[in-house]
Amino acid sequence: MANSTNDVVLCESYFLLHGETALSEGFRTFLYLLALAYCFIGLSAITARFFKSMEHVVQHTRTVTEVDPVSGRVTVKHEKVWNFTVADISLLAFGTSFPQISLATIDAIRNVGQLYAGGLGPGTLVGSAAFDLFPIHAVCVVVPKAGELKKISDLGVWIVELFWSFWAYIWLYIILKVWTPNIITFWEAFITVLQYALLLIHAYAQDKRWPYISIPLERGERPEDWVPAEASPHEIASVGDKEIADIFSIHEEHESDSTYHHLPLHDPESSDKHIDEPDIYEESSVVYIWKQQFVNALKMENTKLRKSDNSVLMVGRILWHVLVSPWRLLFAFVPPYQIAHGWIAFICSLIFISGIAYIVTKLSDLISCVTGINAYVIAFNALASGTSWPDLVASKIAAERQTTADSAIANITCSNSVNIYVGIGVPWLIDTAYNLIAYGEPLRIENAEGLSFSLLVFFATSVGCISVLVLRRAVFGGELGGPRVWAWVTCAYFMMLWLMFVVLSSLKVSGII
Repeated sequence: MANSTNDVVLCESYFLLHGETALSEGFRTFLYLLALAYCFIGLSAITARFFKSMEHVVQHTRTVTEVDPVSGRVTVKHEKVWNFTVADISLLAFGTSFPQISLATIDAIRNVGQLYAGGLGPGTLVGSAAFDLFPIHAVCVVVPKAGELKKISDLGVWIVELFWSFWAYIWLYIILKVWTPNIITFWEAFITVLQYALLLIHAYAQDKRWPYISIPLERGERPEDWVPAEASPHEIASVGDKEIADIFSIHEEHESDSTYHHLPLHDPESSDKHIDEPDIYEESSVVYIWKQQFVNALKMENTKLRKSDNSVLMVGRILWHVLVSPWRLLFAFVPPYQIAHGWIAFICSLIFISGIAYIVTKLSDLISCVTGINAYVIAFNALASGTSWPDLVASKIAAERQTTADSAIANITCSNSVNIYVGIGVPWLIDTAYNLIAYGEPLRIENAEGLSFSLLVFFATSVGCISVLVLRRAVFGGELGGPRVWAWVTCAYFMMLWLMFVVLSSLKVSGII
């Protein structure tokens, strides 16, 4: 709420204390931006936990017994429950897009009963799509070691995912400007959400090479594990005569520490006997792991920096640890991923992400209120970048640890599809359903002209991005990595496309162009 006194508009909304309204606009804006940045640090802190729990979910196997009808020989196999393609589209893409989806859904629920949709949700999701496509591709291209090439092994699945990603934004433009200009009906929102299911079915059909609806392209070699196991220093720790898994510090290296090693989930002496997780992780071990999470949340460990004489790096590390410790301590309440195949940790991580998204929504409203900046501009810039951090981290980890580029790039293209089909579709479905029942009216879109313009800019720049990826595959033999100079040139080009989208979209929604 704002009052006008002497032609000065004062924002009377506040975050925690009413006394905030007595502060100057500049100082209030600084404080809210500082709090927003700290929330984004929290998103970064929960992302590693989320990704590790998701890995554990995907590694889940089931026992399949086959009996030979002739010899009567019994063969026991252990098949993975999750299909890689479905895991990429659902767990990875949906999970990493959850901050944006939560923010948009919260914005829609707060807006229930209004004839006009809020701007934070759609603006964040379209801006997030641009951040996913350009900066995250830019990072993934330079992540592989110098000279190392990583390419998409299943080109057919990627083409299917890419088609649905492009179609998502074409569809959004159609319902905004062509079909029912500036309004969204219940059936348009329902069809939008339904297309996410169609994407899953089509991608699975392509992965399994179903006749008639799949593209006849051969699949290259792909690793047996969704993400290859890495020899992590804190993954296994010896306690007495038992060995337990620790889920912290999964990307730090302590090669000289012999107390840590990788623990396989099967008996190394027998290819037939499968060791169940309950046999490995007894109740006492799980309790220890959970207690250790709180200890590790407050403990700073990095042998490389401890051995280093660089005082600047050490001070920076200490300051960062102090800054992140409250978040790590809070997220230590997430149960260990060894419980229920990682599902509880996965769901709890999403709950924490939703909580942070709510705070981000509140802070964004306050920044818009205090500064008068258009909500779409804030969404395209700060919110899209901050809430896309899990996407960035997940794709970077996949680009580093997977032997192919499938999941790193699939996360980007599928996240963009999820942003529209679920992130915009579900909130609009909530609002249109309420308006239809309560008023018999559709949902009107505020500044639909600016949003439609952003979609056109995104579509044009995305063609330039995908064309370069195709060119890199044709010239270098892979989408990611390759000659270091050209990798950085590609990175700079992708960042230029992102800046072009942000500037043009912000100017349009602000009424400047």
